[in-house]
Amino acid sequence: MSSTTTKDSSNSDLISQLHNTLGWLKNNPCPYVAGPETTRKRASVALIVRIQPSYAHQPDKAAAPADSIDAFFAQDWVENGEPEVLFIKRAARKGDRWTSHVALPGGRRDPEDENDQQAAIREAAEEVGIELSERTCIAVGNLPQRVVTTSWGRVPLMVLCPYVFLVTRHDLPPLRLQPTEVASTHWVPVRSLLDPSQRTVHTEDVSNRLANQETGIKKWALAGMLGKMEFSAIQLLPTESLYCHESPTDDSNRHNSAPPRNVLKRLLGLTHPQTLPPPPQHRPLILWGLTLGVVADFLDLLPPHNALELWTYPTFTMPDVRLVIWLTTHRFREAKRLQLESEIRAGPPAAVVEEGLDVVSLQDNERCNEVGMGGLGSGRSLNGYSFESAVETMLEGYYACMRKGVTYALVCRLFGMATIMGLLWSRKTSLQLILARFNRLR
Repeated sequence: MSSTTTKDSSNSDLISQLHNTLGWLKNNPCPYVAGPETTRKRASVALIVRIQPSYAHQPDKAAAPADSIDAFFAQDWVENGEPEVLFIKRAARKGDRWTSHVALPGGRRDPEDENDQQAAIREAAEEVGIELSERTCIAVGNLPQRVVTTSWGRVPLMVLCPYVFLVTRHDLPPLRLQPTEVASTHWVPVRSLLDPSQRTVHTEDVSNRLANQETGIKKWALAGMLGKMEFSAIQLLPTESLYCHESPTDDSNRHNSAPPRNVLKRLLGLTHPQTLPPPPQHRPLILWGLTLGVVADFLDLLPPHNALELWTYPTFTMPDVRLVIWLTTHRFREAKRLQLESEIRAGPPAAVVEEGLDVVSLQDNERCNEVGMGGLGSGRSLNGYSFESAVETMLEGYYACMRKGVTYALVCRLFGMATIMGLLWSRKTSLQLILARFNRLR
């Protein structure tokens, strides 16, 4: 009885916090970010929230969908339900920067789209077949817009515009996945996104981003020197998943059909292609990077989320590079920690730079903070709330400091290699002198 009461109380607290968060977002829209002059591309994503009814509290099937956030959360089945967020796993596509990544439904804005929100609505309908209209959901508002960059922040790609939608119907039609875009969909409880035990790290080969436009041996050498990068991440625990067997997957080659018994047919290529689709992937679902930054802004509004304890700075996996970066950025990180503990935030939401390894310069009158690929937000209440997240403060200037660490590490490597070569050369010379003296004595 005690555990049931605790669970019900926890559910009630989360629902209440979600109610306050969505109401605040509805009344406090984030500002429009035009982006740098070098790119006009814009993309939108939809963060879709639903309430999954509990077994003991089922919705009234005859009741009409609520037309406001307050009316929706006043329903008994909502008060006792479990809030969830919809994620997609992108289909494997060659040349796609975000191939096979966990993401939110969305895509680039078309000229026909009336605005950024309409782009998110259209993309969600195309990719997963969900109708984000007044008949099925409430358009809550938007989260801070991001300038997405690459190549240490030198190349701006687009402005990303996240929008939040609250599903008001309990009987949504089944999702319909677009095979070329989506490999699977996953409903994930908000509770698990807030769970510290689900925090992990994700390693990514970013040599192609660091060595912009480099190919062949140069790209290989850079990857060999630096290794992979490590970012903050969340392991997702979905309650409901849907797989699209028509989508190409990044591990479909593991399920090839057995070779034909007839050797002659096999040599001549007279074999039938595999007709059965590969089974669903069972790899862990890892949320990181750009999508994590967007989701973190949402989690940021749900106490007791605390980025200072949950978030880790990006670094490299090579031990020597990792150590030098840790030493180089130690004072910086400590100063940021003290700043976060003492700073009282106030002001409008800031323009954010995401995905790249550096900032992109916006207009002089716009504040622009660095947010890396693995960023999380900070835990704050809505009273006197400012949308300047902790990760913005933590990463502002971090990548410039980290680049110095990378430079120092590579210099140390060259110095070490030169020292070893010198020692080997001196030993070789000494050995030659000893042999020469021995020959003269003979």
